Amino acid sequence: MFFWRRPQQRWQFPKLLGIFGVVVLFILSCSPRSLGPSGTVADQSQRITLGSTAKIRTIDPADAYELFPATLLYNMGERLYTYDLETTKLAPQLATALPQVSDDGLTYSIPLRQGVVFHDGSPFNAEAMAFSLRRFMNNGGQPSFLLAEPIAEVSATNEYELTITLKKPFAALPALLTFFGACAVSPQAYTIGPGQFEPKAFVGTGPYKLVKYGSDFIRMDAFEQYWGAKPANTGIDLQLLSTSANLFNQLRTGAIDVGYQELETEQIQRLQTDAESSAWQVIEAPGNAVTYMVLNVKQKPLDQVAIRQAIALLVDRPLIKERVFRGQAEPLYSLIPSTFEEARPVLQSQYGDGDPAKARTLLTAAGYSAQKPLTIDLWYPSNYAARRLMANLLQALVEERSQGLLKFKLQGVESTVGNNSLDKGIYPAYLVNWYPDFFDPDTYIQPFLSCGKGTESTGCEEGGSRSLGSFYYNDRVNKLIEQQRQTQDARERQKLLVEIQEQFSEDIPYIPLVQRKDYAFSGKGIDGVQITKNQQFPMWTISKS
Repeated sequence: MFFWRRPQQRWQFPKLLGIFGVVVLFILSCSPRSLGPSGTVADQSQRITLGSTAKIRTIDPADAYELFPATLLYNMGERLYTYDLETTKLAPQLATALPQVSDDGLTYSIPLRQGVVFHDGSPFNAEAMAFSLRRFMNNGGQPSFLLAEPIAEVSATNEYELTITLKKPFAALPALLTFFGACAVSPQAYTIGPGQFEPKAFVGTGPYKLVKYGSDFIRMDAFEQYWGAKPANTGIDLQLLSTSANLFNQLRTGAIDVGYQELETEQIQRLQTDAESSAWQVIEAPGNAVTYMVLNVKQKPLDQVAIRQAIALLVDRPLIKERVFRGQAEPLYSLIPSTFEEARPVLQSQYGDGDPAKARTLLTAAGYSAQKPLTIDLWYPSNYAARRLMANLLQALVEERSQGLLKFKLQGVESTVGNNSLDKGIYPAYLVNWYPDFFDPDTYIQPFLSCGKGTESTGCEEGGSRSLGSFYYNDRVNKLIEQQRQTQDARERQKLLVEIQEQFSEDIPYIPLVQRKDYAFSGKGIDGVQITKNQQFPMWTISKS
């Protein structure tokens, strides 16, 4: 610190310029600085202010299982594998190559990157990576099952080689290892043990280092010892806003540089309309989040495939897209969204966007009439506006198109209660959103259709389809699911996935409705904002022009 002294004489202009230059240089030298993209010193003006309405329960990778913590961990942490920013091609990250797989499909040998350090300065190696994956599996966090179910053992076979042994073959393992929580964490900063979590801290290897964590503000600085290319900014200041109205207003006034998650449908539409005149940018990407109607095949009369097909024949997806989502979604005609090469629009070819006459024929043959209609309780999460609107539209749609032969009786329930009660079998029909755990078609197939214990007559007693409330059981589909999970041949796996989708369209235990689009917004002079094809949001590409 220094103090001004009152001048004893009049300063001459050259001297004034000289002292002014010294003062400016001193102030700049004392100002907060960070390393810029090319290794030069960059000031605070190169930081990016990001706004979101996200609620963050934890950023511990062994316990985090929500959308925005996934974004933070994607940017602060690194996994063995990731995806190319421009494609859906799997790429090594902390690994240096794709795994060497044993002939029996059980052992994966993975070479690791050298010269990487954690944010606390400790070195990254195979022991640290093994520690991180064991902690994820053993601490009992919400997503722990993702690795604990398929993996038998993780070991460091030398300083920079990791070996993963599976319980049974699982071809999608490299894709699973891109899951945001499967990132490397410093063994110096974390412990292994049930419930041993660090919800407000993170020490990984990624391009950003966590500097401050608060309930409404998170600061991340570019990590100066990062092994890869430096970010295009010097850090991220995350403002966690209380409402979507706050986020909307902050964007419009320029108080934040970038907005991401979550705005209401009308607010997105307004920003889209005003974008050109107001000089902000709208970044739109096809989404991998899907909305579907689950049908409980154990409840009468939904145990009849003809009734389930009749419901499918009454659905108008383009109408849902426009009326509910204002174009911010796309019709979905399979369990697998169209962002995957393996997706086939099997419901479009079999049911189109509705065939009311055929639906009425099926309902009439089942003994229903306008005087004796079929009434089905349609449950939906009452705390989500989009699904509430969708339920109301479906109610009007099926009654009009069936000419009163089928009616939905709407039942709202809080989402946590509803989602946690699906496996109890109390809901005949329920509207659910599904967010994939990792970018592979298996995450849309196995959890929906697989059943470990059950029969065709009793339905699913244990397994994925019970957990999601359909209780669907098909022995042939179970075998196909296991086959596609085990085959390493991409073409053969695709054939199996297509066959599964075709069988699904016949049995129709779920009715896929839409896949949501994803949006981000950036202000004037902000470049490099993108949402990748596998729905990641890289912050290190964002810069100020």
